[in-house]
Formats: sequence, structure tokens, C-alpha cells
Amino acid sequence: MTPPATSTPPDTDTAPEPRFARLVTDGLEPRNWIIAVTLLMGWHADRLAGVGWGLVSAFFCGVVPILFIKWGERRGHWGDRHVRRRQDRLLVIPGIMLSVAACIALMKVFDAPQEMIALIAAMLAALVVILAVTTVWKVSVHTAVSSGALVMLAFAYGPWALAAYPLVALVGWSRVALRDHTLAQVLVGTALGAATAAPVFTLLR
Repeated sequence: MTPPATSTPPDTDTAPEPRFARLVTDGLEPRNWIIAVTLLMGWHADRLAGVGWGLVSAFFCGVVPILFIKWGERRGHWGDRHVRRRQDRLLVIPGIMLSVAACIALMKVFDAPQEMIALIAAMLAALVVILAVTTVWKVSVHTAVSSGALVMLAFAYGPWALAAYPLVALVGWSRVALRDHTLAQVLVGTALGAATAAPVFTLLR
């Protein structure tokens, strides 16, 4: 006698990832936030000349890091450009910090606007804190970068910039939906980005 058919729950481990969440994570990744904030801050600091410094900053803080990550990805050092494994981030973050520090040194030598130097210094400070936390716990870099960027834009352009904060929540949702982070990790990343960027940027600008 054939036993009755029983329904089994879907295998969540092999279920396809949410497409919209992937689009959000990729479209609002740290590189894109960094490019946007450096150009906007450059315009605020010194109009067209400042935008030139924004392009320099975007190269060192956004483009070089992603090239470094892609280089490691091609060689199998880490999985993808979002560097999911915590232990891999302990290798990636110091490499990014070197590029950001080089940007600050270049800006100091060639007398960049102080507001731009403050912006990049705040980014470096956030990386230091993220690295320290990452030694024991995986925190969301996506929400840290997006949150810190909006806080610094609010100091420069006014509190209306904080109206874009729902984008940070959307980024956090995407990271949880893709199971790359827990809710706690995206919330801590959000708080960490703002709490680090605000004092460093205001002190140095």
C-alpha cells in the first residue's frame, strides 16, 4: 500500500534570494554612497573646485577599495564584493584604510578644502571603529556608511538631508532579507556610522 503523500516545507537554504533586496543592496552599496557624498560635499565646500576634490576622494575611498575587493575576489581570498565572512573583513578593511589615509595625506599636501578633509577623516575614523567591532562581531558596513553619509550631509546642507534616512532603513532591510546580517547588526551599524561621523566631522571641518 502506498503511504499517503505528505507536504514538506520548502528548503529555505535553497530558496531563491529576494530580487528586490539584492537590487537594493547592490544599488545602495557603500561605494555608491561614498561617491555621492564626496561629490555633494565637494560642491558645498568649494563649488567646481570642490567637486574636483570630490572626484579625487571618490577615487581613493570608493573606486580603489572596490578594485581591491574585486582583486581579492578573483583570487579566491573572499567570496564577493560584499565580503560576507567576518574573518575576510579583517583583511579587507585595513586595505581600504590605507587608501583612505593616502587620500587624506594627498589632500593635506595640496591644500584641499578643510570640509573635504574632515569628511574623509570621518570615514577613516568609522573604518577604525568598524574594524575594532569586526574583530569580535560582524557589523553592517552598508548601514554604517549610509547613516554616516547622511549625518555629514545634514551638517553641511541642513537637517532636510535627514529626510533621506528611510533609505538607510531600506538598506538595512535588504541586508537582513538576504540573510547577510541580523537586525541587531544593521541597527548597530546605523548607530555606529552616525555616532562616529558626527563628532569627527564637526570637530575637523
